[in-house]
Amino acid sequence: MAVLGACAAWSLITATARDGRPEGMLLAVLAVAAGFAAGRIFGALLPVAAPIVGALAGVGLAVTLPQFAPAPQLATPLGHAGATAALLTLSAGAACCAAWAAPTPTTRLVLRLAAAAIAVTAAVLGSVTGVVTCTAVLLCSLAAGRMRHRGRGIAGLAMAAALVTGLTWAVAGNALPDGLAASLEGQLTSHRVALWHDALHLAHQDTTLGVGPGRFGDLSTTAAQSTPADGKPHSAPLQQAAEQGVVGVALLAAAFGWLLFALWRSPRPTPVALTAGAALTALAAIAAVGDALSFTTVSVGAGLLAGLATARPLFREPVPSGTDVRARGERSGG
Repeated sequence: MAVLGACAAWSLITATARDGRPEGMLLAVLAVAAGFAAGRIFGALLPVAAPIVGALAGVGLAVTLPQFAPAPQLATPLGHAGATAALLTLSAGAACCAAWAAPTPTTRLVLRLAAAAIAVTAAVLGSVTGVVTCTAVLLCSLAAGRMRHRGRGIAGLAMAAALVTGLTWAVAGNALPDGLAASLEGQLTSHRVALWHDALHLAHQDTTLGVGPGRFGDLSTTAAQSTPADGKPHSAPLQQAAEQGVVGVALLAAAFGWLLFALWRSPRPTPVALTAGAALTALAAIAAVGDALSFTTVSVGAGLLAGLATARPLFREPVPSGTDVRARGERSGG
């Protein structure tokens, strides 16, 4: 709560100093907090049923509400599809968490097949990113069953998120070799890369306070030329840097670090904690190259999954047979 409160307070400070609009950040903070609280409650009462319902809700939203943003020129490869991929990724993570919490091998198999079906759904919806991230979450979940100490897995997830964020920053700053930069620009589209250049340029103008929440679209030349314009740089860390300065970036990193730390300390079985961590890391990667976190449904889903994976069930969970993990609640995270 301290981290989320700091995020809200800093957005108000920068908005006051730069005549910004902090409503988007405040709504995101409230969405994550509400989702996390709901996840803790339902995860304690219904550790298997709750993530199943969450997964079904996420898939339903991704299928019935495909148009998340009015920006068709950014639909490929991420654009509004980033929100679809994010919802499906969180849904796959919830299904895999439910599988590890299920009491029987048959139920676990059915739920893992459901997670695979979510990846197929992503393919049907044309979300290549969703296919990749859902498959990665499923594979990471299976691998988590062989990990005795979750600390190494959590550290690996943190490194993966840092790598994607660093790569995004390098693209924005033209710090990559020409060949690699051209290849990535072809995948990301030149328009998105131009938005990132503008974001980094605005961040350099005021590294402490930024230009103010919600003001990127007013000051970015590339965003002004977009039709229709959504006023976002389509990268969460770069948006924070441009609008709220280095402190905003640090708070965003602290929020993600807090999620991983909470999973490390979680009383849930190690496979559940690492599966949720894999899904949230995949979401962080999507958000680093898209605007997925701009959608309330995604923020609520992230908080909900984190809450489910850190809840304290009212009864002792079964330890899946044939794995090297133990359902432990030690503070060491092992």
